Parts: sequence; structure tokens; C-alpha cells
Amino acid sequence: MRFRLILFVLLFGSVLASVPCSRAAEAPDDDFSFDDTPLSEVIVHPDWFKESFLDLQDDLQEAVDDGKVGIIVYFGQQRCPYCKKLMDVGFSQPDIVEYIKRHFDVIAIDIWSPEEVTLPDGRTMSQRDYALALNTNFTPSLVFYDRDGRIALRLRGYYPPYQLRAALEYVADGHYLKERFPDYLARGDETLHFEPGDLIEEPFFDKPPYNLDRSKYPADMPLVVFFEQGDCHACDVLHTEPLRRDVVLKALEPFQAVQLDMWADTPLVTPQGEATTAREWARKLGLFYAPTLIFFDEHGREIIRIDSVVQFVRLRNVLNYVASKGYLEEPNFLRWTARTRKLLLDGASPEQDEAAEGSATDAQSQKRER
Repeated sequence: MRFRLILFVLLFGSVLASVPCSRAAEAPDDDFSFDDTPLSEVIVHPDWFKESFLDLQDDLQEAVDDGKVGIIVYFGQQRCPYCKKLMDVGFSQPDIVEYIKRHFDVIAIDIWSPEEVTLPDGRTMSQRDYALALNTNFTPSLVFYDRDGRIALRLRGYYPPYQLRAALEYVADGHYLKERFPDYLARGDETLHFEPGDLIEEPFFDKPPYNLDRSKYPADMPLVVFFEQGDCHACDVLHTEPLRRDVVLKALEPFQAVQLDMWADTPLVTPQGEATTAREWARKLGLFYAPTLIFFDEHGREIIRIDSVVQFVRLRNVLNYVASKGYLEEPNFLRWTARTRKLLLDGASPEQDEAAEGSATDAQSQKRER
């Protein structure tokens, strides 16, 4: 199968397990570099999305009757730049589109809509509550349901085309029944070895040894761990674009920040007090993308992670969300950004302003950058 060949080449030819592309791989810069401020125009979905009455039970049955393996539920926002990136890049690749249409039906969900949806298990709720129930912190999010209505895989955020291809085959060929997605990505060839590489260091990163234990005594500040790898184009973009913005550097000041090579045997103690290595911790956390940023509170509890493509606006607002302890009042990041923006833009509501993920502090940011 062509998809198997593509996956093997990716696994063997680039350091795929975490899966953003290497400096040598043929991924254009604009797969990772783009303006993630809210869009002025509403996104138009591809015409091959299913026209659904939002009864996912019926949609799933129709897909199965057509010989497909299941459905993909797309959670998006009308003016989300990451959603548009998925439409313009991943969902515009002819081979990806053909593969999706052959194996899945795609149903769109608006995460702010009060319109009712029937879930594959028969429950009914609003689209907004459905997104909350699945803890949709980032859009776009793709939820893959198999023939039995079980969730086979979730992708939170925008990923480049080759990772989307791997996810599609992982579900379509039933690999999800016997192994985790990170293991599937890393399995390609038994002779494949991922070696630690040179990382781009930053002055705000702590130096080893890494004793991150917060289980017995709380720390004075939250922690963000940057899991990266060598020869990682997406990591390069992170360091040369958002991490060069003064607003982001300012937002990082209240954090303890640590950088780890996710393939290195660097010894460390986790925030939960476990002695391990960076490689084993990354495996235990189920990481499959570099860079992944994981945020922990003062007691070592994970708050949120960014394990997909991230640019300036989203990164800045996640930093603000954690530093301000917004998660204590609102566990869902997108609802927090919408509520915060409502306070700044008097009279706006989350439903009216769904485009504004990441825009909660635009006014303050623009003043600082001037």
C-alpha cells in the first residue's frame, strides 16, 4: 500500500518518532511558520466533508454500510488560523483526501455552537458541551471513531501532512487495537535508532542536574518542560520565531523552564518524584511530536500540554493561562481565552468571538512590543 511505503520512508529517512520534520526533510517552512492571529474571514470546509444532521450514530452506521472503517469528527472554530492551516495544507493533499474519502467520513463540529449533536454512544448534548466533554483545548482537533463507536485516536492541534498520513493509516489498518500511536510511529524498522542531537539552547533554560521533584514540597513557580530533538525543523521554528518575541520571553519569566532531548538518557527526577531518564519519561508520557511543551503546577501536576504545531499567539496565551492560574477557574483553555477576551472587549461573548483563541491579551502584547 502506498501509505505504508510513505510511512516507512518517513520512519527510516527522518527522525520520525516525534515527527516534526528534520532540517533535511522536504517540508516547506510554511508548514510550521504562519501568522496565528484570528482570521478575518470565516473558514470554508472542503466540499468532501459530510453534510451531517449531527446524528453521529447515523453517520457512523452509514460509513460502515459504505465499507469504511469509521468516522472522523473535526472540532474547529470559524476563524481559527490553525484550522485554516489544516484545510490549506493537510486537507488539500490529493493523496490524503483520497485516502480519507476511501476510509472515513468527516463530520464538522463547531466548538461554540449550541446546536444539539447525538454522539456515537447515543447521548445528546450541544456541540459546545461535546467539545468540553472531550477536553478540546486546541483546535483543530480530530477524533477518530472506529466501527464500534470507540475512540481510536485523537489529534489535538494542527500537524503537518506526513503525520496526518501516519494517523490515518494507524486507524484505518487497525494498528490502534494493538499498540499506541507513539509506538506505531517509532516502530518502522527494528534497526532504526534515534540518537540525541544538538538542541538550540536558551538562556532561560535550567542547567542539569534536573531534580524537578515537587511531590513533597511545592515549588515557588510553575514548570514548563520543552521536549525536543536534534535535526528538528519544527523545533528550529519554535526557537527562531515565537521564542524570539519579547512578549513570549516576558511571559516565560514566572516559569522554571527545562529543555530535554526526548531521545537522550539524561538522568532526571520527574515532578512526581520518580527517578528516570528523559527518554523513558517521554515514552511514559506518550509523546510523539517534537517540540512538545508540558506545563506543571507547583505541586507537580500536569496542567496542559502543547504537542502540535504552535506559533506566537497560542504559545503566549498558554503561558498567560498557566501563570495567571486561569486553569483553576476554567479548566478548558479555549473557554478561558474567550472569557478573558470578553472582559477586554466589552460586550463580546464566546459564541460571538470564537475566532479569538489566543487573542486574550492582544492589547497588552501590542503595547509591550512597541
